[in-house]
Amino acid sequence: MGYTNNEESSKLSSRLKDAGAVIPLSEGTFTIDKTKLFVPFDEDKHDLQQRPAGSLLVEIQPFVVITSKDILLLDTGLGFSRGDKLQIHENLENAGIHPSDITKVLLTHLHKDHAGGVSKEDKLTSRRELSFPNATYYIQERELDFAFEKGLPSFIPQELEVLRDSEQVVLLNDDKGKIDEYIHYEITAAHSPFHQVFWIRDRKQNIFFGSDDAPQLQQMKHRFVAKYDYDGKKAAALRQHWWQKGQMEGWKFLFYHDIQHAVLAPPFV
Repeated sequence: MGYTNNEESSKLSSRLKDAGAVIPLSEGTFTIDKTKLFVPFDEDKHDLQQRPAGSLLVEIQPFVVITSKDILLLDTGLGFSRGDKLQIHENLENAGIHPSDITKVLLTHLHKDHAGGVSKEDKLTSRRELSFPNATYYIQERELDFAFEKGLPSFIPQELEVLRDSEQVVLLNDDKGKIDEYIHYEITAAHSPFHQVFWIRDRKQNIFFGSDDAPQLQQMKHRFVAKYDYDGKKAAALRQHWWQKGQMEGWKFLFYHDIQHAVLAPPFV
């Protein structure tokens, strides 16, 4: 059951008192290989050496960031379900947040492990609808076009179709800009042609979400040119630049694919 307008306003006001909070929403650890399939991995049960050659071990973890104005969701995970409920909805509720509390969804790009949770199927009508009914979604229009041009296996068009004509979706067209003056975005064309990164500057915090341009702490500390990146050399250079600048300016880093380090805040060691 959804909330009434008064209930929504009261609940949002209550949650905004937690401004500054960053909540990782881990969906688990997976391996991925050239097939682009995400296969669950449990280190107590599985052996990485038994997975196909070249398999990468990654975490999948969207983030909630509570600011003085919004409850933000940064990327939306794989879109997997547990029973009749989206895993990301369950994770939000475990953190005390209802899906209808989310006010903005910031999408870095639309690869299936980042955009799988943007929509869900209505069981009664079998039609897809946005997963966060009160949120405004922000995505690059060129990224949306690119997703439909490329399709499977990296993108799942049927999950993204609802983004094309919804009044809840803001399609960004600038290479860099601001959302409500305190959220900054910039296209990097590093991991993928229209991948964007975000800085959230609120209450003396500067939160950086690099998503697949800056997925893991070790890649920030050590130069790493990935074959899976659209422009691996550019991505490596950006990571070095952000790491140095972030240390000087006290950024809080959010790592979407890091198994051990979801959030890294100053002081850095």
